[in-house]
Amino acid sequence: MTLSSKQEIQKLYEKLIDAWNRRDADGMAELFGEEGVQIGFDGSIATGREEILSHLAPIFDSHPTAPYITKIKEICFLGADVAFLRAIAGMVPPGESDIEPAVNAHQTLVAVKKDDVWYIELFQNTPAQFHGRPELVEEMTKELRESL
Repeated sequence: MTLSSKQEIQKLYEKLIDAWNRRDADGMAELFGEEGVQIGFDGSIATGREEILSHLAPIFDSHPTAPYITKIKEICFLGADVAFLRAIAGMVPPGESDIEPAVNAHQTLVAVKKDDVWYIELFQNTPAQFHGRPELVEEMTKELRESL
């Protein structure tokens, strides 16, 4: 795939993270395909733009969500119109200046190009707790701190 194709996927992911960081449920939902799926940090699943919007809006309305600090680890193409992105993410709690390691996550995005536009078909945010391996938590946190 061309560099510009990878840049398009990177930009799609960055728009998603930016919408989260701005607490913009509409902005996040519009990036998904009609039947796109979002799997949240707590395991909740929302399917389709309307359900994603109705899931996110109350979260942003009632919780002081922390912004993400992210690092893309991989972008690959499964075909001309299907891409896979893998990233790591940390969060800086409101009023704090450092990443909270307990909420580090692996993020996975699958995008599909329809009518020349890339849409998210799957976004999954999985806790990176590394049970029994605190050195891996610290390693990920250190890597994310480089983006602060």
